Amino acid sequence: VADAEAIARDMPLIKRVTPNVDGRAQIVFGNKNWMTHWRGINAEYFDIRHWDAALGSPFLEEDVRRVRSVVLLGQTVREQLFGTADPIGQVVRVNAQLFQVVGVLARKGPSAFGQDQDDTLLLPWTTAQQKLRGRNQAWLDDILCSAVAPEAVKPAIDEITSLLRQRHRIKPGEEDDFNVRRPDEIIKAQIETSHTLAALLVSIAGISLLVGGIGIMNVMLVSVAERTREIGIRLALGATQGAVQMQFLGEAVMLSVCGGLLGMALGAAGSIMLGRTLGWSMNIPPEAMVAAPVFSVLVGIFFGFYPARTAARLDPIEALRHE
Repeated sequence: VADAEAIARDMPLIKRVTPNVDGRAQIVFGNKNWMTHWRGINAEYFDIRHWDAALGSPFLEEDVRRVRSVVLLGQTVREQLFGTADPIGQVVRVNAQLFQVVGVLARKGPSAFGQDQDDTLLLPWTTAQQKLRGRNQAWLDDILCSAVAPEAVKPAIDEITSLLRQRHRIKPGEEDDFNVRRPDEIIKAQIETSHTLAALLVSIAGISLLVGGIGIMNVMLVSVAERTREIGIRLALGATQGAVQMQFLGEAVMLSVCGGLLGMALGAAGSIMLGRTLGWSMNIPPEAMVAAPVFSVLVGIFFGFYPARTAARLDPIEALRHE
């Protein structure tokens, strides 16, 4: 807290500063409840983030000083607890603590990392520390600042770094015990992380396809071995090699598509549950819904071709002798 006060007091290039504490909590109104993310800030946060209230009004610095139990709801939280009703003036419970709703935030939508920014509560940081964190946990998670002008951002970062090193008594050559980051750097890091995660998921999906395809091929080879006599009878009665091949290829594709649809359903259900647990906005693109069956068909054709070809090339006489 003293660091935030020092930045606001001693940094002429800094226009606004807010301490920040955050966490997750259950908010309850009547017989409805919702697990959400909360953030404790001061009144300058709304200008720093360019975030206004769609209903009601943001709390004031007086609310922060007096540790008042007031809260602003994100649009997602408002919809979950109140639907389209006006929540202003209503009293909600946040982790069993009573708070009065003074406003509803304007809709922000998903962040660059896909998190639902409207699934949140904003309250005075002093109140958050005392009522949601406890008096023995008085640290800040971070400090948010805005510079007086865009061109002042870099020199402001240098000044903040110098000030904090001095306040933390960090000697020359020693590493910082803090991080100073620009929003664009955070977004860039999130995007890079997202790309890395996407590449990892693609690799896992590729391995899963390979393992699943080999499994389909083995199942079909066992099926061919167990149905050798049936294949021999069909060939002896005039069935062409092409007809036999198409039969087993169709079975392989059907097996693959059923597995693909089941996997898609489980994946969608898992994504929805994970999104609700983490408070993320999970959107399943329509392209994925189309791509999953298409890839399943291709996997079935590719890995089912060898067993189908093997069945079609059986000698009818040898197949009829098979026990």
